[in-house]
Amino acid sequence: MFLSPAQSGLSACTSAEEHLANGFLQAELELNLKLGHLLFRDPVKYVYNPLLYAWDPHERYVRTYCQSRKEVLFLGMNPGPFGMAQTGVPFGEVKHVRDWLRIEGPVFKPELEHPKRPIRGFNCPNSEVSGARFWGFFKSLCGQPENFFQHCFVHNHCPLIFMNESGKNLTPTDLPKEQRDKLLDICDEALCQVVKTLGVKTVVGVGRFSEQRARKALAREGIEVAVKGIMHPSPRNPQANKGWDSVVRSQLQQLGLLTLLTS
Repeated sequence: MFLSPAQSGLSACTSAEEHLANGFLQAELELNLKLGHLLFRDPVKYVYNPLLYAWDPHERYVRTYCQSRKEVLFLGMNPGPFGMAQTGVPFGEVKHVRDWLRIEGPVFKPELEHPKRPIRGFNCPNSEVSGARFWGFFKSLCGQPENFFQHCFVHNHCPLIFMNESGKNLTPTDLPKEQRDKLLDICDEALCQVVKTLGVKTVVGVGRFSEQRARKALAREGIEVAVKGIMHPSPRNPQANKGWDSVVRSQLQQLGLLTLLTS
């Protein structure tokens, strides 16, 4: 199952802002189509794609904040169970998406739902630590979301969430090699399309995987874009638990991006 342009509400628009957002969303619709042909086997038992069941708030996120070309693309790996899985927004912890980004919308259910990982959308009571840290930091740094999105955008390399029989979250790196390679090649191609569409000058991988994957994908296509990295805010990262905000602020300063976000 995937959304066609007609189903998603994409239309022929004349404004440059709408044209850019449409280009971004079209890349994701094409990605959905290709991902729909993949088959996942053990240890994967459940696959969620919020670009299907949470398309409405995701589209609102793109149309609201992707209205101009972007200098910087912050790139995550794939959705978390209490973040983008619930809201359709990368690192999309519910409170920050609703209260700071001011994005809401109907969220439906994946075709096959694990009983321990229900999709409740914006009624999800759980807070995703990574998302709360990520958006909380940029809220404190930029004040208003418009200040952040003036030059930056946030995207995930892979839109899919994987779980095993028990409901444990699996990252793309946990997949068997054959399945992983097919998945990542498709996502690499979509990333290159997004980078070209947005006119990105610097990709900042949030975590080592995203940084390395972006560098490989863009180099293979001959796209001359700087690729950098910042620490992932995951609570499974002991360093992040000791003060992620201060670490990332220092990293952004070293990358020469802090003034872009505070100007």
